[in-house]
Amino acid sequence: MKHYLITSIGENKGAPRVWLQGSNLDHVGFKPGTRFDIKLDDARLVLTRSDQGIRVVSRKRRGESEYPVIDINSRELLEMFEGMSAVRVVMLEEEIHILPLASEMRRQERVERTAARMGQGDPLEIGSLSHGGGIMCHAIHAGLYREGLDSRLIFANEIRPELLDHAREANDCWESDTVGIAAPMQELAFDRWAMAKLPDVDILEAGIPCSGASLSGRSKRKLGVPEDHPEVGHLAVAFLAIVAAVNPLVVVLENVPQYRDTASGAIIRSQLRDLGYAVHEVVLSGESFNALEDRKRYCMVAVTNGVSFSMNDLAVPDRITITLGDALDEVDDDDPRWSTMPGLKAKQERDKEAGKGFMMQVFDGGSTRIGTITKGYAKVRSTDPKIRHPRNPELLRQLTAGEHARVKQIPERLIDGLCETTAHEVLGQSVIYGPFMAIGALIASALKRWAIEGPSGCQQGDAALIACG
Repeated sequence: MKHYLITSIGENKGAPRVWLQGSNLDHVGFKPGTRFDIKLDDARLVLTRSDQGIRVVSRKRRGESEYPVIDINSRELLEMFEGMSAVRVVMLEEEIHILPLASEMRRQERVERTAARMGQGDPLEIGSLSHGGGIMCHAIHAGLYREGLDSRLIFANEIRPELLDHAREANDCWESDTVGIAAPMQELAFDRWAMAKLPDVDILEAGIPCSGASLSGRSKRKLGVPEDHPEVGHLAVAFLAIVAAVNPLVVVLENVPQYRDTASGAIIRSQLRDLGYAVHEVVLSGESFNALEDRKRYCMVAVTNGVSFSMNDLAVPDRITITLGDALDEVDDDDPRWSTMPGLKAKQERDKEAGKGFMMQVFDGGSTRIGTITKGYAKVRSTDPKIRHPRNPELLRQLTAGEHARVKQIPERLIDGLCETTAHEVLGQSVIYGPFMAIGALIASALKRWAIEGPSGCQQGDAALIACG
């Protein structure tokens, strides 16, 4: 390759036009007066220098200089580029290739691949990044299945190998041949050998670690911007590299609500647009889906242009009245887990005197909600939710891992076999299950409609962030 350029498709006399000019043509042997031929070769035009060619390179003068011009103004020759605004031009020695943009070819590839898979009734293939215990992955699989689409997990990437080992045993969206990738995402993304082994997928889902964008994470590390976080602030780059490599029809990304307004969020949004996706965004709340924990999460669904999709179609259930008692285990009154927690109560008083405003969160069986339970819940911190004894208000206890799963609507089998500390870590960094099951169902509905009706025009994405709850 000697030259590579992107040029616009114009119009002249009612027909599309590609206009090439300049010294680059001269450099590859297409001088003014040179003869050449044009032929259609698969999804490209090939211009080949030939002394017997039926076309001639034109010339244009500027002052004392002249330079070559090739003007292709033909509906017949350029028909393959219909609907495109630009093409790429690759110049070799005595040969020029005009073909669709790489991003457009990748878009067409993923559209054809998923359409063929759905037409044959084959399961959709899914990849997962920052898999954790696979809770969001499981919810999306369940939502797809609810709407009649089967799916299979092709690969899962997670930095902690023990979580992948557990997911393989406990998470039924895993298959016997699912590839577990225990590595930092940024290592995987730029490992050419490993990435070459990964197949393309229909859906890629990811929960980029939120510790750089969350309010608590930024405060703890005194970060000027989320991207300053040394371990996770740069993962948007690796995420986009993997998206480009495995070429999914649909991308699902979740994070804290603040992530949308970060530089990373803006870069991801713009790059996905340039790769041929329409980006749709929503803030999902647990309360809107009848979860006891009202955790709010930002969700981005990027859908390939041509697939009609709208967050306005997200099915939010009717509200029902539930109480924390519905999720609590039967714990005996004299169980040793009950404690007066004198140290935490003393800390609360010190914080109050210092004007810090940190208060213990105490709930009981009659509570209709519970505070957010985070990854470090097993550390027994003063501001994490506690359960009050039903008969002795001085006694408190931590939630069990099973209770933690229930307030997030997460199937308890996904944490079977984990110790309490690890179970709380997996659950505390996960999503509320119901909203992401609904996202999976929404994707399934859109894909089924697309498979029947065919592609629509290019989507613009949701004009503004939708808030569910």
